[in-house]
Amino acid sequence: MNYKILGNTGLKVSELCLGTMTFGGGNGMWKAIGELDQKEVDSLVKLAVDGGINFIDTANVYSEGISEQMTGKAIRTLGLKREDLVIATKVRGKMSENPNGSGLSRKHILHQIDESLKRLNMDYIDLYQIHGYDALTPLEEIIDTMDTLVKSGKVRYIGCSNLTSWQVMKANSYAQYNRLAKFVSLQAYYTIAGRDLEREVIPMLKDQKMGLMVWSPLAGGFLSGKFTRNNASDTNARRVNFDFPPINKEKAYDIIDVLEPMAKEKNCSVAQLSLAWLLSNPAVTTIIVGAKKTTQLEDNLKSTAIVFSDSELQSLQEVSKLSPEYPGWMLERQGADRKN
Repeated sequence: MNYKILGNTGLKVSELCLGTMTFGGGNGMWKAIGELDQKEVDSLVKLAVDGGINFIDTANVYSEGISEQMTGKAIRTLGLKREDLVIATKVRGKMSENPNGSGLSRKHILHQIDESLKRLNMDYIDLYQIHGYDALTPLEEIIDTMDTLVKSGKVRYIGCSNLTSWQVMKANSYAQYNRLAKFVSLQAYYTIAGRDLEREVIPMLKDQKMGLMVWSPLAGGFLSGKFTRNNASDTNARRVNFDFPPINKEKAYDIIDVLEPMAKEKNCSVAQLSLAWLLSNPAVTTIIVGAKKTTQLEDNLKSTAIVFSDSELQSLQEVSKLSPEYPGWMLERQGADRKN
């Protein structure tokens, strides 16, 4: 396991991060995503830590708070040292039916940080992230509130998730101008089957020296190895019951057609190759891997040992590349003479 610096900080995190969306289950989409009991959660956390993972990501909304509870309990049951772990959680989702039960208002954030700390049974959160954009709350209010949490000692660093480049830049520019805590990382969807992040977000992250935490690196299980062009997945696959995130499935099948023979040659899985492709990108800080079974997590952990040849990377680049889009193609055309 390799460890990388999270953005422009001194914090080291493992290149694989344990995701906890499968912890707890519940109603609606949470039933389709997880339903793991505490014993299964304990096994996954132990396997992850034994495999070198020091980074665990959860959210208050996962299984309506149950995921945070189970994560904290697993850490205590296993006797893990809090200081050895980097714990991340998120705020924004709907946690109650009252008018202020969701969003990123100062009221909601200040209430939810205390609720998350209670569920996790911890004194502080290493990385507290806003889980998305809130059109009703000014970014200035959000940053002011998150800075309050850092100054209070309840939070060490702040991050964001599912924001556009301009939203991140507006928030961090306000923070820098007013000497407040800035977002040090972005958690975003990125996969070889969905490379949209490369158009504007990744260039912004590189320029601003921010960390990138990748969610759904296997495209919601589409790159797990269960899906092929000529073979329907078993009905228990998450993608069958919860078809998210959206992808161009025909293009994804083209990518799988390249990955499958490569996996056979390297004696590994399609999932391992998909994760390793992300790890080969220097813009990626960590990949969030979630699992329902220990065998899935064991398979994911092996991705850190895979090395691609130049020709293999080129073939994956060619089959998965983005279609040209304005202004990207014009910037490339005009700016070629000014590149280092």
